Amino acid sequence: MQTHLLFSLEGKTALVTGASRGLGQAMAKGLAAAGAKVICHSSSADGANETRDQIIANGGQAVSVSADLSHEHGVNSLVEQVQQHCEVLDILLNNAGTIERAPAVSFPKESWDKVIDVNLNALFALCQQLGRTMVQRKQGKIINIASMLSYTGGITVPAYTASKHAVVGVTKALANEWAGSNVQVNAIAPGYFRTDNTQALQDDPSRNSEIEKRIPAGCWGQPEQLVGAAVFLASQASDYVNGHVLAVDGGWLAR
Repeated sequence: MQTHLLFSLEGKTALVTGASRGLGQAMAKGLAAAGAKVICHSSSADGANETRDQIIANGGQAVSVSADLSHEHGVNSLVEQVQQHCEVLDILLNNAGTIERAPAVSFPKESWDKVIDVNLNALFALCQQLGRTMVQRKQGKIINIASMLSYTGGITVPAYTASKHAVVGVTKALANEWAGSNVQVNAIAPGYFRTDNTQALQDDPSRNSEIEKRIPAGCWGQPEQLVGAAVFLASQASDYVNGHVLAVDGGWLAR
């Protein structure tokens, strides 16, 4: 097979959660550019329409759906919508996430529950419900979005840190069970990217300076720089990659 065909997603259908902006939007557009039809999810009604429209304007195929993943009925609704839009889902990219910041001594219980529900419980439920068919078909790709806080503790983000450590554990656990059924389950751990989720850090002169000094590349990442990793893990090029966490971090972990 010619090398470029290893990375082709022609004829594939992908679901990207949290695709309205930032990393999710960039990866959705990247998968579409590689040939996939992309189901673009947002938590708010019509939230992923802009991503859908950009993909279509560039000659790709996309639809937008919405569901609140902080509740079980929202997860079930998303699964139903996916099944309405495609006969077979080839790629599941679990990008949707949320973050709440507060000191651990006063971290609100409702904030803890919200972060865990969106970042972990919904992710596992989507893997389980949509991955079940992949296992039966003996073909599929699941990509979970981890974090640099899958490796460290962070500051004032205990729920987010716990959820992202758990995302790595779930990724490896599913890979152990499903690799033999030709379903590759892997994760991407983005470094410090310029997105809405990191705006508070970007706006803090002290933290921003600390972060940039720690990154060997010397700068924050741009969302488009995550596309290559997503296409690789969604394509035939990664058929023997299982349970791996691919850090895209400008060298942050190596420092």
